[in-house]
Amino acid sequence: MTDVIPHPSPGAGAPPSRYLRGMARRLLLALLATALLVPATATAAHASVWATVNVCDTAKAPNTIGLRGSMPGSARSGATMWIRFQAQYKASRTTWKAATALDTGFLNIGSAKVRSRQAGHSFQLKAPAKGRSYLLRGLLTFQWRTKKGAAYRTVRRVTTAGHHSTAGADPPGHSTATCRIR
Repeated sequence: MTDVIPHPSPGAGAPPSRYLRGMARRLLLALLATALLVPATATAAHASVWATVNVCDTAKAPNTIGLRGSMPGSARSGATMWIRFQAQYKASRTTWKAATALDTGFLNIGSAKVRSRQAGHSFQLKAPAKGRSYLLRGLLTFQWRTKKGAAYRTVRRVTTAGHHSTAGADPPGHSTATCRIR
């Protein structure tokens, strides 16, 4: 839609330079007003969805894998955000299998009326036998749901390294793709 705003022509008594400055000012104000009307969550639609291991068998958290994920919000009215945290173990050189006891099911992490939201969950395992270890990674499923609870978007991510915002990380800033429990 095109807005038509009547303006006096340069020949209608206003000097041309004054007329053009006025037009530029109105254009700038219109652009600023439009930018303020766009919800912050609309720009977050392109934000990255990620998952990482942020705790791995430390002195403060022995035999523990901590998973953390981030997802963008949504402009959809009444929408909520959900994450399912699952740990997988390396079963062979090329195969990862679900550790069925290490599954939270879907957890409601809050309203989607935000730019992005992060959440985390830690699983504590039984210590491996002496001389043995477990190689683990996370599989996170992110869901956006309508006010009535129907999922309208689902994204899955395995854990990757290098994420900077990892609240609760042990040690601080820890972000890896896998975790070896010894």
